[in-house]
Amino acid sequence: MKRIGSEKETSKILQEKDFHIKKFFGQNFIIDQNVLANIVDASEVDNETCVIEIGPGLGSLTEHLLNRSKKVLAFEIDKDLIPILEENFATYDNFFLVNKDILEVNINEYIDKYFGAATKIALVANLPYYITTPIILKLLSETNRIKSYTMMMQDEVANRLCSKPDVKDYNALSVCIQYRAKAKKVLPISRHIFVPKPNVDSAVIRLDTYDKPPYQVTDETFFFKFIRDAFSQRRKTLVNNLKSTGYNKDIVLKVLEELDINVSIRSEALTIEDFVKLSNRLKELL
Repeated sequence: MKRIGSEKETSKILQEKDFHIKKFFGQNFIIDQNVLANIVDASEVDNETCVIEIGPGLGSLTEHLLNRSKKVLAFEIDKDLIPILEENFATYDNFFLVNKDILEVNINEYIDKYFGAATKIALVANLPYYITTPIILKLLSETNRIKSYTMMMQDEVANRLCSKPDVKDYNALSVCIQYRAKAKKVLPISRHIFVPKPNVDSAVIRLDTYDKPPYQVTDETFFFKFIRDAFSQRRKTLVNNLKSTGYNKDIVLKVLEELDINVSIRSEALTIEDFVKLSNRLKELL
């Protein structure tokens, strides 16, 4: 094993390949073997699991995943990293590499192509921080074949994704993510285990997707827009936020009274169940 994630090996690869780290791709390479092992442990992948990795970089996490899982399908946007990854994992027959932007692919087509009818599929990744949210929302909305997501991201974003009502970090993203999956923070990550060192600490979260969401939304497009509108201005009440984004105030008040919800409530005090009920009823009346 090369131990790509060691500081010595990372520096050696960067120097030998004359690779220059690109800030615009959010490249920060992990150099701590214990952290890498802990991420894979948290993912609970085994030799029956097919894994999707986004932004493998030099392959430090990939190496651990390949030795623990059935297959790894990695999406890397930086064409300069492709020959490095191909060389590092030339001896692995369970490694598949795609040089594409994950935001532009049809993920189900790739799952079908590389994993076939597999039912045990997990995403494990050190996500590029600048597009963490779009990646998660895209995958959760486009496929139900990924059963768990174990992802490193900025600590601030991790707190938002996992927060509960009446907590300052609870927002539209919290609701949208937790409508689709159970979310929990599993590992704190220091900024000092990266090359280059980022300006913030990180965290690993795990999402376990629902086969069927516990609360049934009648129109998901309306629901997700409604959530964004409800949190459009944090200091305003739900009613005022909805009024300012084009909803009929009288209808909103009527629905709140029907559901026995205080008309002065702020969005951060509502549960996911509250949002689902509000969305379903407003969709009927608007």
